[in-house]
Amino acid sequence: MDTWEREAAGVISFPSGRRIRGRALRRPLPAGPLPDFAVYLLGNRPAPTAWEQRWVRWPDFWLPANTNDAMDALREAWDRAESERVEIACLGGHGRTGTALACIAVMDGVPPEKAVSFVRDHYGPAVETPWQDWYVRHVAGRIK
Repeated sequence: MDTWEREAAGVISFPSGRRIRGRALRRPLPAGPLPDFAVYLLGNRPAPTAWEQRWVRWPDFWLPANTNDAMDALREAWDRAESERVEIACLGGHGRTGTALACIAVMDGVPPEKAVSFVRDHYGPAVETPWQDWYVRHVAGRIK
């Protein structure tokens, strides 16, 4: 299987070389290859897709309802991104998606206090609330 092209829309490259696409579910699916696996961060169950997906209950502007489930899904995304096209998405593609990408950056070796900046520099707008920033620094930082 293949991973994302480095220049594809929404794709962030992590220090390990893994690439994950972040996106907004309220926008049309980008042109090009489909994901092999996705983690959808939503308050309600997402619609079925042609690819494998995991749903993490995560209300807009808040934190995941279950930290263990969220970290397990993000770890699976990080593991699979080594050889598959993985996407992380929420409705707007910034707050929850950016928070999740920052957590994955920590898993990939970025220090927790630099993970949000890393995602903003390599992906775009990310982490919309103080508690999402706290989550990256204190929760993801403990679960390497």
